[in-house]
Amino acid sequence: MKKKLVVALISAAMVTSMLGACGSNNASSSNSASSAATSSVSASSASEAETETAGSTSTSSTSEEVSADADQEAADKVADLIDAIYVQERNENTDEQCAAAKEAWDALTDAQKELVEGENADPDYFGRDTGDASQDDPLNGDEIGENELLVVSFGTSFNDSRAQDIGGIEKALQTAYPDWSVRRAFTAQIIINHVQARDDEKIDNMDQALERAVNNGVKNLIVQPTHLMHGAEYDELKEAVDSYKDKFESVTIAEPLLGEVGDDATVINDDKQAVAEAITAQAVESAAYDSLDAAAEDGTAFVFMGHGTSHTAKVSYSQMQTQMDTLGYKNVFIGTVEGEPEETACENVIEAVKAAGYKKVVLRPLMVVAGDHANNDMAGEDADSWKSQFEASGAFDEINTQIEGLGRIDAIEQLYVQHTQAAMDGNGVQDDAE
Repeated sequence: MKKKLVVALISAAMVTSMLGACGSNNASSSNSASSAATSSVSASSASEAETETAGSTSTSSTSEEVSADADQEAADKVADLIDAIYVQERNENTDEQCAAAKEAWDALTDAQKELVEGENADPDYFGRDTGDASQDDPLNGDEIGENELLVVSFGTSFNDSRAQDIGGIEKALQTAYPDWSVRRAFTAQIIINHVQARDDEKIDNMDQALERAVNNGVKNLIVQPTHLMHGAEYDELKEAVDSYKDKFESVTIAEPLLGEVGDDATVINDDKQAVAEAITAQAVESAAYDSLDAAAEDGTAFVFMGHGTSHTAKVSYSQMQTQMDTLGYKNVFIGTVEGEPEETACENVIEAVKAAGYKKVVLRPLMVVAGDHANNDMAGEDADSWKSQFEASGAFDEINTQIEGLGRIDAIEQLYVQHTQAAMDGNGVQDDAE
């Protein structure tokens, strides 16, 4: 570029000099030639400048594309690592996979973290704040002794709920039976892996917990499920325990929260009544009403959202609605995320509440823990959450949510204590403190 510019300037100077020798009469011509030469130089310079600018822009664009590709590649690597541990089976590589996923996540920039997207992976897997994991005790210690009370839960990755809801039940049982060692197991390996990878908290699955009991010389084992009913999770738990029963002197599985299922929607029992009374009283108190009747007079209905299931135990939800009706709780409704049984689907519950004439609604989980379902499916901002669907119906003036699991309610904790005692009595194994 510099050489071309020099040549152009020399040429212009020569033309100017030659025209100047012709005298003042040619001054006008000289000026014209000089202007033309200068214009030629300027045009040449501008053209070359545009070429350089275009080249610079192209280089910058390419650099940005390369950077964007690198960002996505790093995010995709983390997504793949998350998907690899989002499984229901533990394997010999699980510990290393959990550590690798967290290490790769920590190495990402904030912008890269937002790009994480996989079959089950998203930025919330590691990035969502669910409370302080250090407040939770995984209860996976050895030195158990001869008597173990194994508390089995589906589990939750929400730290606060794990500590308050599941932890609340475990603490109540330990207080009630101080001569028994309370230990924990989760049935959801997906959740176990999530908590381990994110918070470095290791929770036993069923096999690990039962192996721990065997290795510690436990003689008497009571298994207390925190599950709501005799559903699919309970069946899997029973199968796992049965495979170890010959390794202990006595093994007993206590009743889940709602007790025996029964044949149809009309069957209710003392457990269901106790649960109905406890959860309704807590919901009324949390909503700052003096009584359920006072809430009804104010036009408020309470909707308890359970999980739902295709298992035959789904009739338990219909039985809970029967129980509410039997108690005279006309402004209390039972629903499920899965919509099984059918009358518990969100759209059907909305119609039922609307037909009853209530204009205010309080949503609360019918679940032991206030985890993902309570925070997202019930109270989330997405269009398909229960809160959003009730709002979208246009039939109600006010929608409120109570994100509290059943496990933190004292009366519910005491019901589990009673079920554990019944298991001990039925097996002839008594707590030494009694």
